[in-house]
Amino acid sequence: MDVMTHSSTFLLPGNDHSSSVTYALVVLNQRLPRFTPILWDHAQVRACADGGANRLFDEMPLLFPRDDALDVRHRYKPDIIKGDMDSIRTEVLDFYTNLGTKVVDESHDQDTTDLHKCVACIRDFAPNLDKSNLCILVAGALGGRFDHEAGNINVLYRLSTTRIILLSDDCLIYLLPRTHHHEIHIQSSVEGPHCGLIPIGMTSVSTTTTGLQWDLTNTEMRFGDLVSTSNLVQGEKITVQSSSDLLWTISIKKV
Repeated sequence: MDVMTHSSTFLLPGNDHSSSVTYALVVLNQRLPRFTPILWDHAQVRACADGGANRLFDEMPLLFPRDDALDVRHRYKPDIIKGDMDSIRTEVLDFYTNLGTKVVDESHDQDTTDLHKCVACIRDFAPNLDKSNLCILVAGALGGRFDHEAGNINVLYRLSTTRIILLSDDCLIYLLPRTHHHEIHIQSSVEGPHCGLIPIGMTSVSTTTTGLQWDLTNTEMRFGDLVSTSNLVQGEKITVQSSSDLLWTISIKKV
């Protein structure tokens, strides 16, 4: 079985576009993580999902308290605003439209979330983006209403062939598809040590790990019984093999 490697280098300063990974960023309508400017610098396409544009407009200047707010808003202009447009404020929409941001109104589609709409747009329609090793970073994906969080997690499963990472100030989440063995390279300066492996929607009949304080060895996990939460990373590399898709989550340090 092929090995899929993972690393949170996108949390580290620097925008080395020579990297083999092509990053895109989606901003959702929750509080911006403090490291959003770092994610922005790594990304080659930046999209706001509907009310995420309000967050970018209101909160990005707060991350640069010594800079003029208007200058910050001009520097951090999204390429795309997409969604059902029921949350974005008129003055925010007008501001970014005047700067040349592309606006896509998907109000006719009420069967997918705004995150789903943005990921599909980036994945399918961004013409100049190398999609061979695309990874979509989602800022503001966790926190707030639980049904929104559940909807965002569902996008990981619905679009499981695309690498998508959900981020908040406190943690990140992404899917480990059962089609691969996984190597997770820990960036210990910015993440850990708390972590978890969680099956959703099906039982993991067998999961085996290395590199955790409480490793699993052909262990069955399911809701209503054992799931690996509040675990701890022990080294710089974690390996995971599982009979089912798992969510990987790890804490993000306050640095």
